[in-house]
Amino acid sequence: MFLRLLDLSETREESRARRLNQPFTGRYFRPDQQELRWSRFRHFGGAEMLPLVRDKGFAFLRDSVVKVSKLGVFLQNANCLIPSGSLLVTAVNAIEEMPLTEADAKGDLYEHLLSKLSTAGIAGQFRTPRHISLTMIQLLDPQPTDIVCDPACGTAGFLVGVMQYLREKFSSLALIETDAEGGRHFPGDLLEPYRDHIQNGLLHGYDFDQTMLRIAAMNLLLHGVESPAIVQQDTLSSSFSERHPRESKERFTIIFANPPFKGQLDEENIDPSLRTHVKTKKSELLFIALILRMLQPGGRAAVIVPDGVLFGSSRAHTGIRELLLEQNQLEAVISLPAGVFKPYAGVSTAILLFTKGGSTDRVWFYDVQADGFSLDDKRTPQPDKDDLPDLVKSWHTARQSSGKAMGERTAKHFFVPASEIRANNFDLSLNRYKQTVHAEVTFDAPDLILQRLKSLEHEILTDVETLEGMLK
Repeated sequence: MFLRLLDLSETREESRARRLNQPFTGRYFRPDQQELRWSRFRHFGGAEMLPLVRDKGFAFLRDSVVKVSKLGVFLQNANCLIPSGSLLVTAVNAIEEMPLTEADAKGDLYEHLLSKLSTAGIAGQFRTPRHISLTMIQLLDPQPTDIVCDPACGTAGFLVGVMQYLREKFSSLALIETDAEGGRHFPGDLLEPYRDHIQNGLLHGYDFDQTMLRIAAMNLLLHGVESPAIVQQDTLSSSFSERHPRESKERFTIIFANPPFKGQLDEENIDPSLRTHVKTKKSELLFIALILRMLQPGGRAAVIVPDGVLFGSSRAHTGIRELLLEQNQLEAVISLPAGVFKPYAGVSTAILLFTKGGSTDRVWFYDVQADGFSLDDKRTPQPDKDDLPDLVKSWHTARQSSGKAMGERTAKHFFVPASEIRANNFDLSLNRYKQTVHAEVTFDAPDLILQRLKSLEHEILTDVETLEGMLK
């Protein structure tokens, strides 16, 4: 898989150099290593392919890639465990058929493996659906000068989404290409002044799962990020501050997160500094405290949380909401439909948007009732039922509004003053503030309904007597 992705990356860079009339020098494959490119050896038979991949290909991954890319750290122990040439050919053909250049194929693959391994949900690992992560990115509108982080990055869906968002936003119209299927390809040529920062400082991701980080590294490589700061690390543990003191405190300008809803953590493994803000062992609350610590003053975050964070009555739940409202700018609470994570989880969730520092005057609420897919386990596309485009448009309009208009509580979105939230024990649940309009239903008079029932009973008895007559 890595060999194919490296070859795709090399091919993409060759194409980019031609478009921009720039010279191209291979980043990964030297002239004497061209036989190791996927496009060269995938046509070989098993007898020729096996020794090439086993003896040269994996040595290349272990020894050469580490010298030119941070991705090499995930390949240091790579070995070929496929015993026969025929089996290797079968594996190569299967990988070749994977649509790795389309959407978030690596995330789809991971989601499939989770379902097969019965792992989904055990550690709270659920990949954020691509249309949800894209919406969150559009809400925060990252720029190429930002420093972006996901403290529980999984397959790096948010980080890849940021890169795709920037490439689309910073492409010259004349260079945007449309393929035969109608897909649009964005060169991101206007990102050239920020190229060094994009490659070395823009994107940061952490996860405790080594397998997830390998997929994340491949995912970012395929999307043009060859030196991301992807690190194996449990960011809730005290070792995070010890190993990464700069990144653990006031480092990032934007954080996207869908942290695992793992329940109770081992108290001994939790960073004590996080518990000074919120005394709890619940991961969803600790991650909010962590994100606030990792953000620079004025930094922004979009975080998916289970609904319990919004209305939980424990001291820890109330305390984290009070922290967001009183010592920071809690900007929006976006309620998501319960089926967003199906078929792997039916948990009800919301997106919190907040800025570090300051205080909150009012909070914007939005009720997402449909996300473009059915809310059952099949998740069938329903493009005519999609509130997400309106969510993004309404949010940017709301942010630009300088007035104090709160909006109607019966609408999809409205503001609630912080004073009212404070008076309700910092409850952030949508139903606490939204007013439901009940449609008036008119019924016929009871005596008229009884008369109809009698008439219907008479008709039934008449039919029964007719049937009895036919049987005599």
